Amino acid sequence: MSANTKKIVIVAVVALVLFFLITRPTESAEVVRGALGWLRDGAEAIVTFVRSLFS
Repeated sequence: MSANTKKIVIVAVVALVLFFLITRPTESAEVVRGALGWLRDGAEAIVTFVRSLFS
């Protein structure tokens, strides 16, 4: 991919995200909450794994 193509893709993705945030704020908040919950669960699983290695 050329540098110009990457820039166009990035701008398009940012525009799509902004459009989604502006037109559907409640759904956007739910998506963010879901993503943060998924990240938290993943981090807890990693911590549990590391603790089990050293116990």
